Amino acid sequence: MGLHITVPKETHKHERRVAVSPETVKKLSAMDCVVSVESGAGLASDFTDDAYKDAGAKIVKDAAASLKTADVVLKVQAPNAAELGAMKKGALLVAMLGPFGNPSVLKDCAKAGVDAFSMEFVPRISRAQAMDVLSSQSNLAGYKSVLDAAEHYAHAFPMMMTAAGTVPPAKVFVMGAGVAGLQAIATAKRLGAVVSATDVRPAAKEQVASLGGSFVAVEDEEFKQAETAGGYAKEMSADYKKKQADLVASHIAKQDIVITTALIPGRPSPKLISEAMVKSMKPGSVIVDMAVETGGNCELSKAGEIVEVHGVKIIGHLNIPSRLAADASALYAKNLFNLLGLVIDKEKKALSIDWDDDIIKGVAMTRDGAVVHPAFTGEKKETAVPKAEKAEKVPKTEKVEAKKDKAPEAEKDAAPKKVPVKKKAAKKPAKEKTETKTKKGA
Repeated sequence: MGLHITVPKETHKHERRVAVSPETVKKLSAMDCVVSVESGAGLASDFTDDAYKDAGAKIVKDAAASLKTADVVLKVQAPNAAELGAMKKGALLVAMLGPFGNPSVLKDCAKAGVDAFSMEFVPRISRAQAMDVLSSQSNLAGYKSVLDAAEHYAHAFPMMMTAAGTVPPAKVFVMGAGVAGLQAIATAKRLGAVVSATDVRPAAKEQVASLGGSFVAVEDEEFKQAETAGGYAKEMSADYKKKQADLVASHIAKQDIVITTALIPGRPSPKLISEAMVKSMKPGSVIVDMAVETGGNCELSKAGEIVEVHGVKIIGHLNIPSRLAADASALYAKNLFNLLGLVIDKEKKALSIDWDDDIIKGVAMTRDGAVVHPAFTGEKKETAVPKAEKAEKVPKTEKVEAKKDKAPEAEKDAAPKKVPVKKKAAKKPAKEKTETKTKKGA
């Protein structure tokens, strides 16, 4: 008999996703895993109990009993106290634990003797891209944010020329050109809007342009040097911040829709839109604050609410990916399945975790009753992050970083071989110089 994998129904408010799809259940069953799914776990994602059953899952009325025997527990969000208490010691829990917003969850997992993986911490390296839940979920969130804006915007997005007159296109401004921001740009552009965007990274300018958007930023010398070799943004000077804020403020006043996407892991969201900026917008304008769960990018946004201030509607929906539960669940389930491929020994039909693997090091929060992730143990990150991971954090610069890592070894190996070559080569130039002098003399 293979591994026992249990999938409980999500208990968090506003959570409609589920950790497995019928497709991944079928694949896990093919690996001789026994998959137990709590009845009704996938209904909000349009996955029925019958669909799971047909794929090979065992439907259980209450997950409590199956949690006691489960080798692996798959969830979207962190388990509640009852679920955690029911898990057997040594079980593997895989979910988006959100330890920055809920510091006690890791201590609780360690106390329960559960080995916990947090999917938000999948490192940004090439072979982990298929496990990157932040990308898969943010992509959908960026798309949905534009649809939410369209719902509350009382005008059309594209320009329309009719016999009765011309309808001008909507002007959409996206603040932040990460995964969510780029998808928002692409979606707004497809709907016919005039799109602009801003980001603190110079590399984002080309990405925005490739999607048909215009880039808004103070492009001075400081901006050109605002990105590290690893692809991360540098801290800008107070003078630059003021110039950028002034430019953004004047730009926002002309926009119909503003979508903000700026998030900083472990820290409150940066305030990008002040009340004065909101007041400068035209009545009927819309702001979608995608960072509302961590404080919001707009001073006036409220978590879980749609408010109207100074004639502007400010949308603060919680858990945006969950608003597209079917696709969000399907993608998340694939992310989990790809990760499980690293820790399941198909021949032995048992867990086989390589704790030295770069991906496992990134996601492992607790092990053998202790918190092990350096971000939550007080250890310096440099001592815990392998060199290979540092080189591959950002896919775009991956090849460049890899060359840097290999350079020292190549130089050591090549140095002895180059010495004799240089000595032999030195004789020929001497003759050439003599010949040159002779010709000049002639």
